[in-house]
Amino acid sequence: MKKNDSRQDTVDFRDDYPKFTPAMKHTHKILVPDMLPVHFGIIIDFLRKDGWDIELLRNDSRAVIDEGLKHVHNDTCFPALCVTGQFIDALKSGKYDVEHTAVMITQSGGGCRASNYIPLIRKALKAEFPKVPVISLNFAGLEKDSGFPVGLKTLAKLAFAIFYGDTLMSLYNQCKPYELDEGAADQARDDCIEFIRKIYERKQYLRYRKVTKYLLRRFAGVRRSGEKKIRVGIVGEIYVKYSPLGNSHLEEFLLSEGCEPVVPALMDFVMYCAVNNVNDAKYYNKKNGATPAFAVVYRYLHYVQRKIIRLTERYGFEPLHDFEHLRRCADKVIHQGVKMGEGWLIPAEMAALAETGTDNIVCAQPFGCLPNHIAGKGTIRTLKQMYEHENIVAVDYDPSATKVNQENRIKLMLATARENYGQTDKKNGSDFQRH
Repeated sequence: MKKNDSRQDTVDFRDDYPKFTPAMKHTHKILVPDMLPVHFGIIIDFLRKDGWDIELLRNDSRAVIDEGLKHVHNDTCFPALCVTGQFIDALKSGKYDVEHTAVMITQSGGGCRASNYIPLIRKALKAEFPKVPVISLNFAGLEKDSGFPVGLKTLAKLAFAIFYGDTLMSLYNQCKPYELDEGAADQARDDCIEFIRKIYERKQYLRYRKVTKYLLRRFAGVRRSGEKKIRVGIVGEIYVKYSPLGNSHLEEFLLSEGCEPVVPALMDFVMYCAVNNVNDAKYYNKKNGATPAFAVVYRYLHYVQRKIIRLTERYGFEPLHDFEHLRRCADKVIHQGVKMGEGWLIPAEMAALAETGTDNIVCAQPFGCLPNHIAGKGTIRTLKQMYEHENIVAVDYDPSATKVNQENRIKLMLATARENYGQTDKKNGSDFQRH
């Protein structure tokens, strides 16, 4: 028995790289890169309770970028460089037993790095940490033998964690800029996270009405001013849109500038991926056995989303966008067949933001990202023709781009926003008053 147990704990090196085996659940710590701290915190908490030793990485110093530059070609896009650098920097910190550590990354199965993360990370690890396995968390049939099981129960937990994280992110951003008691919004967020954790402990994570009502009531208790603030939407490539490391702490910068950040839901991207599989059959005659399943998943997610939207409206907060409305917005600008990277979702979000009073938008993109230059920068002119006050700045994020230059570009956009708000106020009174 000892011989067999020892063999199970040994890293599998098939295909010249180590693979994560089911037995490693009991022996290895799994490191996860930080993209959305609140969402990922909820997800990692329930995975720990399911018996996985998982840690969300928080290292975001310049050393992370430097490690990425050492191990990934500098023509590779910035998100891939950030994630790889975060892994290498963490493994070099001395905090982890590299003989019993693995790293995990999600894969959407699309073009560009969405399908190439794994080989990029493996190549980087091979140079310094050849025994560290890379786990792929994906729903596109990639890396089927990753050793990390994803059943229906786990999928349900992930989906509702994203719904709750999105609601929490939106409510926080609607309260933080206006709070009368310093730290009240942060305390509300902490209380909500703790409530969600207990809900998962009780296995009540499907009770989204109960959870959503608690979040809404808790943030409704945050005393807010009626001060007018500039609202700034954040769209673009999924990593730099959300990750504080990838976008140089963009949300914090906007708050420091007296703005209200308006960040679209992560669930929008999940539903975008699901509906694209359905659209493949419609537009490209690319139908497979999974197509009906994606259609069912999409309909259910949209059903839950609409219920959450109605609850949010009832409590006087602005809800996140209805995904079917996003699709209609996309149709005004670009075809839904344009799905490489974030594709049609970027102009759809920009149009939807403009229609709900958020004319000022930061389109965050990795430098040289072709899909985002086409579906992001390439649609800005059309959007500005459609919406009179649309004020969009495209900001490139790259290892050589300085935070000062990025912030200066955003400040120029904000200067235009303040000028436009003044002009609009004279004509329309306080149309942009939120509370």
